[in-house]
Amino acid sequence: MTFVILACALPQYKLWWPFFVVLFYILSPIPTMIARRSGNSAGGNNSPCMEAAVFITMGILVSSFALPIVLARAGVIFWGACYLTLAGNIIVFLTILGFFTIFDMDDSDYAMW
Repeated sequence: MTFVILACALPQYKLWWPFFVVLFYILSPIPTMIARRSGNSAGGNNSPCMEAAVFITMGILVSSFALPIVLARAGVIFWGACYLTLAGNIIVFLTILGFFTIFDMDDSDYAMW
């Protein structure tokens, strides 16, 4: 989040358009959480509901990387702000992936929380 805020608030950039990627941060885990909640245990991880959720999540993820690039190519934001936003995207999505990886393990001591 620090990179995204820097991309918006540094004096040479002064535009808050890159901050719209936060909407993608909020939306990205929702399809997977809904699919896990509504999926039955007989289907396993390869159920059609889970596959659709992964497809939607990947669409959100690609959109969050595409938004700053499109804004920079259109001249709305500077390329430095684009690079800072992309760095923030990588860190945030790796954190979300780590969260789902750690708390999805059933045979680990972390799962008892």
